[in-house]
Amino acid sequence: MTDARAGAGAPSGGPFPLLRLRRTGALLDLPWELPLGDWPDTLAFREIPVGPSRHLVRFLVVDGTLLALKEEPIRVAESEYEVLNHLERVDLPAVTPIGIARQPVTDSAILVTEYLAHSLQFRRLLQRFPLGPGPYRGRLLDAMAWLLVDLHRGGVYWGDCSLANTLFRRDGDRIQAFLVDAETSEVHPSLSDGQRAFDLEILVENVGYGLADVAMLQGRPEDLDAAVNDAESVRDRYTAIWRELHAEPKLPAGDRQAIRAQLRRLNELGFAVDEIEVIPADGGSQVKLRVTTTNRAFHAHELERLTGLRALEGQARLLLNDLREYRAWLEIHEHRHVTDAAAARRWRRNVLNPALRRLRPVLAGRDPIQAYCDVLEHKWLLSERAHKDVGLDAAMEAYLAEGAPAPEVPPATAAADAAREPLPATPVDDLRQ
Repeated sequence: MTDARAGAGAPSGGPFPLLRLRRTGALLDLPWELPLGDWPDTLAFREIPVGPSRHLVRFLVVDGTLLALKEEPIRVAESEYEVLNHLERVDLPAVTPIGIARQPVTDSAILVTEYLAHSLQFRRLLQRFPLGPGPYRGRLLDAMAWLLVDLHRGGVYWGDCSLANTLFRRDGDRIQAFLVDAETSEVHPSLSDGQRAFDLEILVENVGYGLADVAMLQGRPEDLDAAVNDAESVRDRYTAIWRELHAEPKLPAGDRQAIRAQLRRLNELGFAVDEIEVIPADGGSQVKLRVTTTNRAFHAHELERLTGLRALEGQARLLLNDLREYRAWLEIHEHRHVTDAAAARRWRRNVLNPALRRLRPVLAGRDPIQAYCDVLEHKWLLSERAHKDVGLDAAMEAYLAEGAPAPEVPPATAAADAAREPLPATPVDDLRQ
């Protein structure tokens, strides 16, 4: 607990609060003794459009990091802070907690979290993506279902699952959802079927309200029925994923290929297998397969092991496919075997790094790894149209010629943003090969 400023000429507004910070630096100099609404405008506040909130939320840049500060009752803030710490420890998708300042005199607290880089709120996301049925809307609904599955497998009851309490990041050719509001969340050793069902019911209802709200804001009342149907589809998506992860299929005894196929299916979904049990069934003619899986980061861990790159799971899946394609090309042209380690080093040096350097002028604050994934998806689309592999260089040229489109960046403002905002360093810039 930090209380270095207590009684040291603090501005009026009450005694110095009980302060817990996971980082120090300029955070220590903030006016924690004041209500959040009274913090001076001379601080580096950022205006970020948010939906309706029960509590005051402000965004502040401190030491180059964008933070979200939320003022709420002490009991609520303490509970939320502990839940977010738990989610970080067990590597579940949520915003990162930074600290909490408690003011017992007013029964209020300021909860500090790190704003999720490269993320979008659902209203902005649906404004950028095509409206109505389509791949992007489906990806959004998949992301919500996956998030709730991840939380429930980790024993977390959300309690207020909604689009408004979620942030989204594009993840390769998918979307990943992150919990951003844990005011009503609870952590248990495991959840009962009843708890899961009730949480899922809340999600379906709130997704319906959120989609209907966007339809009305955009003057599209004809989308109201689709909003209800799409919300109901989240239940089906959740149930299908849950069944896939908890199925205990019966397989022919001795058919190891069938067992491997089942494990590959789980890997393709992003899950590493922690343990398998093969249990004799039906008098020995069949076996029952029971699989224990870890968090959804199979491809992300494999990519980091091979290349040192950290990426989201969907991004890692696309990058690994690109790496394998490059390795196969090397072996064909060099007429020799190329090891995983050698292929990974050469792929970074000869493929990824040059591509990121070409993309850098048009990134406009975007995630560079996601931008490269966009090029790979563009390459796939062009190759489908041409009925042949067009190659990375041609795909890059076409992608840049189209203005490096990304749903989260309005094309008309991308160039202006690139000129105005300093670009973050890419992970490649820090690697010496």
